[in-house]
Amino acid sequence: MTNALFLCGKARMRSPTAADIAARWPGIATDFAGLSHDADEKLSAEQIDWADVIFVMETRQAKRLKSQFPAALRDKRVVVLNIPDNFSYMQPELVDLLTPKLRAVLIG
Repeated sequence: MTNALFLCGKARMRSPTAADIAARWPGIATDFAGLSHDADEKLSAEQIDWADVIFVMETRQAKRLKSQFPAALRDKRVVVLNIPDNFSYMQPELVDLLTPKLRAVLIG
């Protein structure tokens, strides 16, 4: 089982969409959270510890993640997906952008 954690700003659109896409694939467990102070689901150190791979939507989120949790990320793989914040939850265009990127990392 691969534990995949998906992060975005507020955990409202992109990260829940990515988690729901990947959760459909066998052998993948998912969770999601946000890095903003007003995120619906705020990231915890326990989630980072649980994750085998961590996906962020933007480079600036990777930097923020590393500044907030430097010790917890020591042996973690962080993947930047380069997905802009202009989609709604499960919007078809968002699903179309995410699916091949997630498949390449999680399934190979």
